[in-house]
Amino acid sequence: MTFSRFFRQSAAPSPAEALYLALVRQARQPAFYAGLGVPDSLDGRFDMVALHMALLLLRLKAEGAAGEALAQALFDIMFADMDRSLREMGVGDLGVGKRVKDMAAALYGRAAAYETGLQGADAMLEAAVARNLYGTAAPSPGAASIATMARYVRQAAASLAAQPLTALAAGRIELPAPELPAA
Repeated sequence: MTFSRFFRQSAAPSPAEALYLALVRQARQPAFYAGLGVPDSLDGRFDMVALHMALLLLRLKAEGAAGEALAQALFDIMFADMDRSLREMGVGDLGVGKRVKDMAAALYGRAAAYETGLQGADAMLEAAVARNLYGTAAPSPGAASIATMARYVRQAAASLAAQPLTALAAGRIELPAPELPAA
């Protein structure tokens, strides 16, 4: 047995892994938490990752069968990461499966709410944002932050819609920078 395998550089991430890492980086931007009032908590951070994942899954859904495999790979990577994170936080083996299942249901619920909100009036999207991103915020960040975040969601969805599937399938994604609400 050789020890060379222990000293190899890790392989480049797959396109789905690259997309997931980009979504997580975007979701962790301090402006969402410090400037827009998303709770900087375990729930708030999950909700931001779920928002970005939902937007990308909705974009891939528009590609039919061509986007389905990439969407499934993204889903698998996200929930393997969630499983690993829960275990690192000390959640016991018996509780991890239920928590991951609950998180998957939450992701699908949020995706449905954002899809409905994006298809409707601004008030519908703002209600989805308020419920899903700010549901645990105390005190509420206020209408200006909610409206700014809803505009960000529309901008991110439009940015994703403009990106060709070939770029996404290669692991490349562009998302807008978050803006701060007007003072």
